[in-house]
Amino acid sequence: MSASPFPRMMHVALVVADYDEAIAWYTQKLGFRLVEDTVLSEVKRWVLVQPKGEGSCQLLLAKAATEEQKSRVGNQTGGRVFLFLHTDDFEKEHLNLVEQGIEIVRGPSEEEYGKVLVFADLYGNLWDLIG
Repeated sequence: MSASPFPRMMHVALVVADYDEAIAWYTQKLGFRLVEDTVLSEVKRWVLVQPKGEGSCQLLLAKAATEEQKSRVGNQTGGRVFLFLHTDDFEKEHLNLVEQGIEIVRGPSEEEYGKVLVFADLYGNLWDLIG
């Protein structure tokens, strides 16, 4: 079997309503780091944030520009969990979510793969926290 020509996934686009409010939420509430914020035009920026863990995939915060894109903000996956964060200290991260006032949608619960809870980001996208 040959190796994949694609060694890793680098970015996942997340449609947002506003660059600055999304940057603030992800960096201040979840503790992500701002990797890049480059102005491409009067209305478009290249904005990358990522969890602080080594080798983490980066979120490309993409501002909705059309009505169709605006309709997807907060619901890119039809209400399914969209993104997944793994932690070695589930209780600490759960407490941080609560202290930051982040909506816990389900859980925490024990599953075959570990502890899990579902939370919503500032736009309503669903995330799993898995420990």
